[in-house]
Parts: sequence; structure tokens; C-alpha cells
Amino acid sequence: MSEEKSLNFIEELIENDLRTGKYETLVTRFPPEPNGYLHIGHAKAICLNFGLTQKYGGYTNLRFDDTNPVTEKTEYVNSQQEDIKWLGFNWKNELYASDYFDQLYAFALKLITKGLAYVDHSTAEEIAEQKGTPTAPGKPSAYRNRSIAENLDLFARMKNGEFGDGVCILRAKIDLSSPNMLMRDPIIYRIKHANHHRTGNAWCIYPMYDFAHGQSDSIEQITHSICTLEYVSHRELYDWFIDELEIFPSKQYEFARLNLTYTVMSKRKLMQLVNENLVSGWDDPRMPTISGLRRRGYSPESIKEFCERIGIAKRENLIELSLLEFCIREDLNKSANRVMAVLDPIKLVITNFQTGKEEILIGENNPEAEDKGGTREIPFSNELWIEREDFMEEPAKKWFRLAPGALVRLKHAYIVKCEDFKKDANGNVTEIHCAYIPESKSGEDTSGINVKGTIHWVSARHAKTAEVRLYDRLFTVESPDSEDGDFKEYLNPDSMQVIKQAYIEPCLTQAKQGLGYQFIRKGYFCVDKDSTPEQLIFNRTVGLKEAWKPKA
Repeated sequence: MSEEKSLNFIEELIENDLRTGKYETLVTRFPPEPNGYLHIGHAKAICLNFGLTQKYGGYTNLRFDDTNPVTEKTEYVNSQQEDIKWLGFNWKNELYASDYFDQLYAFALKLITKGLAYVDHSTAEEIAEQKGTPTAPGKPSAYRNRSIAENLDLFARMKNGEFGDGVCILRAKIDLSSPNMLMRDPIIYRIKHANHHRTGNAWCIYPMYDFAHGQSDSIEQITHSICTLEYVSHRELYDWFIDELEIFPSKQYEFARLNLTYTVMSKRKLMQLVNENLVSGWDDPRMPTISGLRRRGYSPESIKEFCERIGIAKRENLIELSLLEFCIREDLNKSANRVMAVLDPIKLVITNFQTGKEEILIGENNPEAEDKGGTREIPFSNELWIEREDFMEEPAKKWFRLAPGALVRLKHAYIVKCEDFKKDANGNVTEIHCAYIPESKSGEDTSGINVKGTIHWVSARHAKTAEVRLYDRLFTVESPDSEDGDFKEYLNPDSMQVIKQAYIEPCLTQAKQGLGYQFIRKGYFCVDKDSTPEQLIFNRTVGLKEAWKPKA
């Protein structure tokens, strides 16, 4: 009998709420701001919010937190929708904080009418000073005791565009001596004369996150508003707004965000990398974005498995990138067809195989798949490409590949013996001559010869060419955010190597985007989106095993 998986603390809360009848239907939401592309940290939140309603019934809304027109774009809305669908989740309602601008404005008027909000003409510097410090209480603004009538008039004039950006703001009137700095008269509306991606120029005042978020949750009757730990201190303000507005009591719960080694998760820093052309775009395969991981060859299943393995915690921690790589290896090992590709070629000539003759060999597509993935035809001739590293003129101890006089098996083919080799004027080996043993054909071997080494190859006459991009970690240190200096100083100069002309099996001309392929002995690869029939491009998703060694 298999051991039942224990519940995380959020699941325990939900089960108790449903059991006691606190809620009849579980409702969650995923609320990204459309100011960039989603990353692997967002994938954890997506899997959590959608996964809970899949498990317990109910539904999840997709709500775009679009309250800052300066940074938000429809491009980001579209990319975020695509990422969620690609991960395999569907939302019930597609909503926007901007859907609620009229209602949020009415909520603000209610606070003013209750004497709990006021228009403040203080400068940003003055407001920061008024806040006080964690050990000293704040000081009241000169505008804190304006009358309700004056505040209503000024707020209406803010809405009507009479004031420029930054001239005044609307603040909640709460507690200037609160130990929680966020409760010291927080800003709830600011002026921004900017074109909004949905509402155009209809508004020039926009609610702050803390004012828009909880009320949007309440409007949608979200039962469990799940966010990351940096919002713990915001919960008191979240509850205060809901209580004072006397609206549906959504509740906020926090979990540890995902921090991953050898990358950064800040959207601002990721945007820096894009804007400064340090990567090719948001979907650069080195980026931790969902679109970057997809382009690199990661599958939805591997990302969801990764999120499942790291679990839901209450404390921040740093997750090893190698765990994510393990998850995609496990997935691709079962699904990826095996093919042969030579990335650093050297010619091998079989001297006793007739020139011009060809033979069709049969190879298993995936011995790890339940049905072995079927078979493919592999052309064989007297001239092959092999990897340069598979030949050693003066072999080391326990060398089982090609060397003068050594025997090795060609994958799916024959045993060959190295008879000779050629060098150029610089002493570089340019061609290896071997004899094959006709009785040693794979699957029909009657030669009685046992060899320890097997190498891959591609028939030179039949080979196709491709560009191959070898990707590695984007940064050279585990936590570039925590290092001294600019995080960009730690970018890995070897995070991408491009092989302009690799040789591949002819079957790979039919390779499709979205599928993984194991280049035998080299790693897992996928077709890049820039690939064309005339110029095939493959990205390395991950090596066959962990090979990263940080520089000393």
C-alpha cells in the first residue's frame, strides 16, 4: 500500500474551512501584473492556485493587476495567458483590476466619507519623513485633518485631471504609531497621466496595489488569497480595508516564494537583462522565464513535477537548479527519441567497406519507453563523422574508445578496429582509418568479440547539418542577488556556445518543435523557434547528467 502524501499547511487550512462550512466553494486567483513575462517562481504560484481548485473543486480566476499604466502592456497579458495554458491550466474568469476602477473609486469615496482617507499635498520626501521609523512613531501630515467635504472635492478634482503627476495623493487615515509601518497612513491613490492598455485615458488616478488587491479579491469572493511571504506585513492592511468597507471577507495566506540558484527572479532585473541586450529576449533559453524554459525544451510536466517536489513552505529557501534539471531529465528519459548527432566532427573511413555502398541499419527510438518508441532507419556508409574526443592518439589508462589498434563498437552498427590515422601540417588528426568486422553487426553479432566502448556516428554521405546551441547557467555564482556589486558582474560568459555546423542523422530533418530528442551521449535537445528547413537549429535543454562545476 502506497504511503499517503501529507498535506501542506494551506491544504490543511482549506480542508478545515470546507469541513466546518466556512466556505461552500473554494475560489482562488492568480493575479500577475502585466509588466513582464512570467518566470519559474510564478509557475509555483500557478501550480498552487490552480492545483488547489483541481483537488478540492471550485475554480481559479486569472486577474491581471493592471494598476500601473506606465509599465504594463498587452504583450505581457498575452504572454502570461499563453504560459498558463501551456502549463495545462484553465481559469474560469479572465478579469482585470481595471474592471473595478469605478468600484474602487467608490470604495475610496466611502473611506473619505467615514473620515478614514484624506488628500495629501506633501512631497514624497515629506511623506517618507512623516512615516517615522520602526522605533519612532510617525508625524501627522499638515493635511491629515482636512474636512470630509474638502477631501471629497479634492479627490474628485484629482479624478478629473486638474492636478499633475505627483501633486497630491489620497492616503488612508489609520495609525501613525503602528509598529507596522504599512499602517501609517498608506497611499491608496496616485496621479498618473498615462495611457492605460485597456482603459486608455479614461482615468488619470490609479489605486495602489494594497488598495486594489484585497478589494478585487473581495469583489470576486476569493476565499483564499494566496501570496508570497513578502506580503505578510501587508495582511493587516488587507484586512483593515475589507473590515472598514464592510465587504466580503477574503483572507490572505502566505507561502515561501521560489528562489533558484544561478539566476535572478526579480522582474526588474530580468527586464534589465532584456533591455541591455545581455540576453536575446524574455524567452532567451537561459532566462528563468516560463517562455525561456519552454524554448529551451522544458516540458510542462517537468515544471509541475519540480513545483510538487519543492513543496509549499513557510520559510524562504534557495532551491538548487540541479533539481529542476533532474526533473526534465526524468521526463525526457521516458519521452525523448534517441538520435545521433556529432558536434565536433572528425572523419572516420572504413577501409574494407565498399566505397559508394550503403546499408540501412535499424535503431530503437527510445529503449526507456514502454513501447520502445518504435524504430528508425539509419543509413551507413564507408565514411562517417565521429566525435573528435572519441579518438586518442596516445590512449590514457582505461580508455575504451578509439585509439591505434583499439576496437570499439559503432552504435547500432559494427565493431571497428583503428588501423591508421592522418594528421595535418600542425599535427592535428584529420582522418581515422578503420576496418569493420562484418560478423559483428548489432543485433546479429556472431563475431564472439567483446568490446567495452560504444561510440556514436553519422554517415558522412547522408548527414544533414544543423546549428547547435549549448546553454548553461546564466550566472557563475549561486546567488547573484546576494553578492556585492552589480548582479550583472556575475553573468556567465560561457552560458551559450554556438556550434555552427554539427552533423545530424537525416531523420532529424523531420524534428518538430515542442518535442525533446536525446542526442546519444550528448544530452537532450529541442528544435529552436528560429529553426527553418534550410537552417535547422537545436537548443540543448540539459546534459545527460549533472556536469556543472563552478569556477574556482
